[in-house]
Amino acid sequence: QIDPKDYTFSGLKDKTVGRLPGKVAGQQFVIQDCENCSIYVFDHSATITIDDCVNCQIFLGPIKGSVFFRDCKDCKCVVACQQFRTRDCRKLEVFLCCATQPIIESSTGMKFGCFQYYYPELALQFKDAGLSIFNNTWSNIHDFTPVSGENNWGLLPENAVVQDYVPLPSSEELKAVRISTDATRSIIPITRGRRQKSSDESCLAVFFAGDYTTANARKLIDEMTGKGFQLVQTKEVSMKAEDAQRVFQQCASEFIPLLEKGPVVALEFNGDGAVEGCQSTINDVFSGTKVFVSESKASASQDVDNFYNFADMQMGM
Repeated sequence: QIDPKDYTFSGLKDKTVGRLPGKVAGQQFVIQDCENCSIYVFDHSATITIDDCVNCQIFLGPIKGSVFFRDCKDCKCVVACQQFRTRDCRKLEVFLCCATQPIIESSTGMKFGCFQYYYPELALQFKDAGLSIFNNTWSNIHDFTPVSGENNWGLLPENAVVQDYVPLPSSEELKAVRISTDATRSIIPITRGRRQKSSDESCLAVFFAGDYTTANARKLIDEMTGKGFQLVQTKEVSMKAEDAQRVFQQCASEFIPLLEKGPVVALEFNGDGAVEGCQSTINDVFSGTKVFVSESKASASQDVDNFYNFADMQMGM
């Protein structure tokens, strides 16, 4: 028998509370009427609603469906979800991983950054919640109620550090979770999203489904960012043969047989020399793996557009 009290934080003031990995296990969760609290849900859940919270720091592990903030103000959050919505909120600062376009409504002073967090159980929780670590549209915000001449939302500073916003838990029970907020260990690759690109040269790399797809994609990200290139966006999506013709054009035939194994993972890197840097890294590090990579600077921006236009249609953006 499920006791709703186990899945609710309500009416708390000046408290640190949380749920350890395995304690929520895909149930719905409710957080309401909390003030000056630090709240941590280190597990995956079905949906979460957060109502009437003031001046709280909140960490929410992967949410299979939606998270909905209503009538909250001055809160700082780290959130991973399928859908993100706010209504009647003021001054929320959110490090976000969201699979679909985040939506704000009647909300002001909203600031967004890319989710960055690690603890050992988190990867499996993403899987259990049906979320891909590569599908994160954190900066592509849709404002339902824009006000002419005003901006209700913006991006957090690029060098924003999660721990300055949502500190690690201080309670003995929650200290057992082995957390790292070191950006290089983040379960979610940290992307630039909609920030200004530093160069007019981008490069598209696409990995095909197999046992090591995630590991390979992470390895390429580490290699490329280590060389000073920036990761703009990532995407995991299934492709059909006709999609491949559109995206990979003359090389489509060599990749089409690989599509049946499962979704592809695509990465966009940016920086002067990105195409050459990506090609040489792939030749050096992934010589036995079939990877699509842009052929030239001239074709690369078209590759990026072709792929992400297709992916956005697939995801119903």
